[in-house]
Amino acid sequence: MIEEIYPRSFGDSNGDGVGDLNGITQHLDYLQTLGIDAIWIAPMYPSPQVDFGYDIADYERVDPQYGSLADFDALLRAAKKHHIRIILDMVLNHTSDRHAWFVESASSRDNPKADWYVWNDGVAAGAPGVTAFQKRFEHDGKVPPNNWESVFGGSAWEWVPARRQFYYHRFYRQQPDLNWRNPAVEHAMFGAMRFWLDRGVAGFRLDAISTLFEDPQLRNDPQRPGTNAQGDPNLSTRYSDNLPEVHDVIRRMRAMVDKYPGDRVLIGETYTADVADLDTWYGGSRRDELQLPMNMLPGFGWRAKFDAGWFRKTLEGAQTVPGQPLIVFDNHDNPRSIDRFGDGRHDVQRAKAIATLLLTSRATALTYYGAPLGMTTATPARKEDVRDPIGITGWPKEKGRDGERTPMQWTPGPQAGFSTNPRTWLPVNPNHVTVNVQTELAEPGSLLNWYRKLIALRRSNPALRDGDMTFLDRTDPDVLVYRRGGAHPVTVLVNFSGMPQKVKTGIVQRAVRTLAATDPALANTTTLDGATLPAYATWIVTPAK
Repeated sequence: MIEEIYPRSFGDSNGDGVGDLNGITQHLDYLQTLGIDAIWIAPMYPSPQVDFGYDIADYERVDPQYGSLADFDALLRAAKKHHIRIILDMVLNHTSDRHAWFVESASSRDNPKADWYVWNDGVAAGAPGVTAFQKRFEHDGKVPPNNWESVFGGSAWEWVPARRQFYYHRFYRQQPDLNWRNPAVEHAMFGAMRFWLDRGVAGFRLDAISTLFEDPQLRNDPQRPGTNAQGDPNLSTRYSDNLPEVHDVIRRMRAMVDKYPGDRVLIGETYTADVADLDTWYGGSRRDELQLPMNMLPGFGWRAKFDAGWFRKTLEGAQTVPGQPLIVFDNHDNPRSIDRFGDGRHDVQRAKAIATLLLTSRATALTYYGAPLGMTTATPARKEDVRDPIGITGWPKEKGRDGERTPMQWTPGPQAGFSTNPRTWLPVNPNHVTVNVQTELAEPGSLLNWYRKLIALRRSNPALRDGDMTFLDRTDPDVLVYRRGGAHPVTVLVNFSGMPQKVKTGIVQRAVRTLAATDPALANTTTLDGATLPAYATWIVTPAK
């Protein structure tokens, strides 16, 4: 079980209103009690914080607001005592424009790092084929060389007078893209990864890994109908994302990581349109790339909804790709799953169903801080309160990602126990008075205790830990049923409807013993025959002895 931790928001040890590494160390007991095996820490490197750490100015230090290398080493040692491994976020596509590499690269066309980033002269503003979008970014009679757009709005090309050239930035303009066609860049970035591997980290989550390469011919991305939240043309990123050369880099990276002892891991941020596309990220038949590409489809697919048919299709699809699946329902870039799958009335019941899918599927489970509590998305109501760059440029259609990054809710007290400072970097969600660790630990039926029960069951039960996964009764529109195989198989039944549903006889074994149930009425039920699943209920059973 892996938990993503957003370091700004997990625990503030020094009262400055911002989370830090010592704040994580202070809460390792909670993580161990929950059953977490590894934590993925979002970027904690020195950064101007334009994109809250995803604009890195130095890959081999810790940002002073989060602590020091000594604090990081202390966290590693303490985590080891709690049987928790540390995975770092590694941003390979771009650096901060404050990074010493870019400062040098931007200074002239003939400096030693002149080719470490993606530079281009641009084209004449009056050249044939220049689009109206490109003309919006004219400098000295030159416009960007194509129509590529920044994720945060506007052209993906920024003019630098000192070089009289544009540099490419897929993300914010303060995040220039590295030129991965230059071998010196790969050498430097692999060196940064070795720096942390040598200190003892368990591996890396690779941010935006599909974006390392761009079309060398700089062809325009195809335009689709309409405009995006920033008001720019909708594009299909055919020439600016997911180019095949990235897989050569990952193979070399995997070979480098595999030289270290202790089963180090590479996790990829891999949004794909189809589950079959994940096969290439594993490395195809060679299985020599990522051990764990993220399967975002069940939780973030554009048709995702709280529906038995949807989850049957996507979770069964995850089993068709050779390799260990990694299922994701929550992260720092999307509204929290309790809001996306909730209905405003049965949110906790539905969240228990999502937790069941996450923790009883045949897959590595990845959660996000606060998800086991049912922390909700607290989207800013006013543009002036937005901190996230994409929310600032896209308001009001795109309100940013602040809502899913609010401080962790530890107690019902001031600042939710996150900080002693009343001015936290983002406001604490007002619902912390009821949604918090302290309160939920004391409530046997809480979402947090359901997570704890499922994680403990997953650890102790061989079928849930290692068994295959078979979906049963593929036609039921309301109830999802699957079996985890083994000497003592486990059957999971989840009612996705707001009405009680009869369990259909003949599905699987009839005489059963309950391992876990969200409704106490199911705990003493000893047979599937005639049993009824209450609304939104989960029932996990094994054959009676």
